[in-house]
Amino acid sequence: MDGFTYEEVGATRDAGSLPPPGYHLLRMRVRLGDSPEVFAAAGRALLGWRMQRAAGLRVGADAPDAAPGVRVVMRAGPVRIPCEVVWTVREERRTGFAYGTLAGHPECGEESFVVESEADGSVWLTVTAFSRPAAWYLRVAGPAGRLVQRAAARRYGSCLRRLAQKQTYGR
Repeated sequence: MDGFTYEEVGATRDAGSLPPPGYHLLRMRVRLGDSPEVFAAAGRALLGWRMQRAAGLRVGADAPDAAPGVRVVMRAGPVRIPCEVVWTVREERRTGFAYGTLAGHPECGEESFVVESEADGSVWLTVTAFSRPAAWYLRVAGPAGRLVQRAAARRYGSCLRRLAQKQTYGR
């Protein structure tokens, strides 16, 4: 694998400046639950790649948890999806990471996943991405490719909610 396929590495950390010129923006927020236990369980599942696995991706990573510099290759059927973690956050009320695309990824850009615990106790996953097609089949797909990306983000949210609820409440 070579280096990143885009120049704006780390840009999802400051979501207010997104998207960079020439990219499409995706931002989605999904409620996961309402307790410190849900926050902790969701953070562990997120950083340990369990959200992607639960969403149906095969995951091979350099390390068991997301950390800057960790490379991960996911597979969706025959499609190879190589990425590298560019930043992580592990704070009292925020846990998450972003990864950027590497050579061979069907898109070009960055995607972040952040679990946050709000003052009212609610727990949310925010998915933020900026991307543009890199593979010919996504360029041909046009707006349909963005619909697939939005559906994947919704799936991540429902899978992480299920993982956190199961870990917390056993259901």
